[in-house]
Amino acid sequence: MNIKVFAGFGHVMLEVGVALVPLLAFFLFFQFFVLRLPAAQLLNILKGLVPTFFGLALFLQGVKIGFFPVGTEMGAKLAELHHNWLLIPVGFLLGFVATFAEPAVRILNLEVEKTSSGSIPQKVMLYTLSIGVAVSIAVSMARMLLGIPLWYIIIPGYLIALILIRYSRQNFTAIAFDSGGVATGPMTVTFIMAVSVGAAGVLEGRDPLLDGFGMITLVALAPILAVLILGLLFNRKPRDQS
Repeated sequence: MNIKVFAGFGHVMLEVGVALVPLLAFFLFFQFFVLRLPAAQLLNILKGLVPTFFGLALFLQGVKIGFFPVGTEMGAKLAELHHNWLLIPVGFLLGFVATFAEPAVRILNLEVEKTSSGSIPQKVMLYTLSIGVAVSIAVSMARMLLGIPLWYIIIPGYLIALILIRYSRQNFTAIAFDSGGVATGPMTVTFIMAVSVGAAGVLEGRDPLLDGFGMITLVALAPILAVLILGLLFNRKPRDQS
């Protein structure tokens, strides 16, 4: 396989530049009319834009030549197996590992631990979110294999979330809905979605547009349910200790 690492890299850099220029212009507007940061601090911020630009460009290039092709091929090969149900445990494992390695998830967990004065430990949140996403991806793979419509899962899922809000701690409600967005980070979207689309593309009777997509919706729902359930467990603590 002849892989050209920097094929189309110029186009990727152009896309990143177009995305960053409005943010830079917005910041400079506030700098000159509102913030008025010292020159040294302003220079450091502008220097930081350089690794930001190249970091985003290199990441997107890596996704284009690495994550997407490998994920799609992996999903297709697993779906072609006689025991294609292996997609379910593999999806669970990939979901757990991807969430465990997600930088945004770790930042959220750190902020939760700081603002809760350590009463909600980072590790508890990390394992809660990782297991929640892992289960959601396993369910998504099962849905694709069995041909279950997405709304059969989404509607009951959000109804359960609304019920859990009533009984979970209020602070866990806010954390739960933020967790749903944070969990759908670049690791999950760029790799595991490619696995799902690749598998749906080779499964007989499955449409990649109908069955390959929708997984990210479940990934966004699962952390909400997981954190709200964690809130229920924290509600029981004082009673158990008394």
